[in-house]
Amino acid sequence: METLIPKPSLFHSCHNSGFRKIPVNSRPSSSVVSVSRINDAVHELKTKVTPKRRNSESLTPDSRKPSSAPDLLEKVFRTLENGIIKFLDPPLQESADPRFVLSDNFAPVGEVSPTECEVVHGSIPTCLEGVYIRNGPNPQFAQSGPYHFFDGDGMVHAVKIFRGRATFCSRFVKTNKYLHEHRIKSTLVPNLIVGVRGLGPFVARAALFAAQVVSGKYDIGKGIGVANTSIFSLGGNLYALCESDLPYAIEVKDDGDVVTLGRHDFDGQLSTNMTAHPKTDPATNETFAFRCGATRPYLTYFWFDSNGNKQPDVPIFSMNYPSLTHDLAITGKYAIVCEIQMGANPGNLVRGGRLVDVNREKVSRIGVLPRYAKDESEMRWFEVAGFNIFHAVNAWDETDEHGGDVVVLVAPNILSVEHFFERPDLIRGSMEKVTINVETGVVSRHRLSTAKMEFPVINPAYVAKKNKYVYVAVFEESPIKSKMMRASGVAKLDIAASEGSNVEHECTVGSRMYGDNCFGGEPFFIAREPDNPDSEEDDGFVVSYVRDESSGVSSFMVMDAQTPNLEVVAVVKLPQRVPYGLHGTFIRATPTTLLK
Repeated sequence: METLIPKPSLFHSCHNSGFRKIPVNSRPSSSVVSVSRINDAVHELKTKVTPKRRNSESLTPDSRKPSSAPDLLEKVFRTLENGIIKFLDPPLQESADPRFVLSDNFAPVGEVSPTECEVVHGSIPTCLEGVYIRNGPNPQFAQSGPYHFFDGDGMVHAVKIFRGRATFCSRFVKTNKYLHEHRIKSTLVPNLIVGVRGLGPFVARAALFAAQVVSGKYDIGKGIGVANTSIFSLGGNLYALCESDLPYAIEVKDDGDVVTLGRHDFDGQLSTNMTAHPKTDPATNETFAFRCGATRPYLTYFWFDSNGNKQPDVPIFSMNYPSLTHDLAITGKYAIVCEIQMGANPGNLVRGGRLVDVNREKVSRIGVLPRYAKDESEMRWFEVAGFNIFHAVNAWDETDEHGGDVVVLVAPNILSVEHFFERPDLIRGSMEKVTINVETGVVSRHRLSTAKMEFPVINPAYVAKKNKYVYVAVFEESPIKSKMMRASGVAKLDIAASEGSNVEHECTVGSRMYGDNCFGGEPFFIAREPDNPDSEEDDGFVVSYVRDESSGVSSFMVMDAQTPNLEVVAVVKLPQRVPYGLHGTFIRATPTTLLK
């Protein structure tokens, strides 16, 4: 198998010891690469060329200069795509119309070189030495056909913190898709999963893309993914992840710049794709993951040892539905996955629907597998009607009165999943604790909150063991019709508050609303002293990017996690708008390896 990149040494995440650098032939240029922007009008593409990095020709967009004009074959392909849009696509619904989806603070932005920022409120705590980095969709070019928020190219937005000062940087993840499209100055890889409706448009776009692959216009062997969902540290390396492809290794430089190193297959052990939400047990530093497929096995489980070495696949043939499983949870003994009502079904296309849609007749199930299983023989499935989750909060082990194994899972449940694609503003939520007696098969559910919440995070030191506090994005006001991922605030939940009670108990113990016409995204918890075993679970800070849509200012906000109102201790004004995005992480520096 092709060797994609050498194993890099990257900045460590919170549970590692510090920063390490990869020696490179030359420091990346700090010049800005501007891209097409969409906000009521389409802007022209402009570029500045940056120097090549050693052995990285396929990794930098400027190692091959964009064509000055498309060749004849490219013009033919673009004409055919326009024909599909004009003659085959049904009228665009708001939820798939790029003129609507990619407007306001959902509109894409260009890259920003490392730029020092102003702290406009308070001061950044001295313990926050490192980099907060968040991923999200940000299309490189204007979109004309059906488009979904999740389809954009991955862009990471990073804030480097050193001695109370902040430096901001935004960079595209230089995926295979990004590089090809950057060269021809146009979109090439079609969106076939969410935006396209009906068999005709689906088949036409698939055939057109296949023709471009056969003609040599696109090397599909190097992937079609967008690396736009999350950032994850594994085996001392940092990756941009998305379910549609292999991970892309990235590096944060000393000056705060972010460089894409390349697509990574773990020495040939990972052949196709991987979840964007692996889970690392801080007690063992082992990481657990899976991948979904369109054919059986619909789910394949695997794990990595503490050095980042991938272990053999465990195909799960007992998953009988191509579920859109997005996340997993782990305990000290088990890995937990969910088979939800949303999944891929070609029959939807025949009926004029999407390939991925909701099967209302499907009964959701939770699967419990010993986390070091060699095969699926010990997999247990438990029906949990109407349990549709995208993100797990946490899970842990307990025992019943007879010493039998009990698994507890906490997750936000989407109660009206049928609205997910077209009317996310109508979605209702419920934070739930599900208790599964593995021996008897008895499942019980307890509702912790009926508030509309998503993007849950916890203190990373408590993954796989019983925790008390959860920090979660709150959608107090309905988001703009047919849009998603715009939170009005953040809440702190005490999930132990209702223990021993059979009645529903609202477990919100703290909150911070961002204010009139101010919105954010996923919060992230950063412990004050992650290596101190005596620290309280909530001793730390909650951070998030926040946008004031009235003033047009984007900020990096730092909140005290222990205060009832999540008191704001620092606000950093950012030099450019940060679109609403998805998931991030914090990479911690140590006193002996501080950023320069």
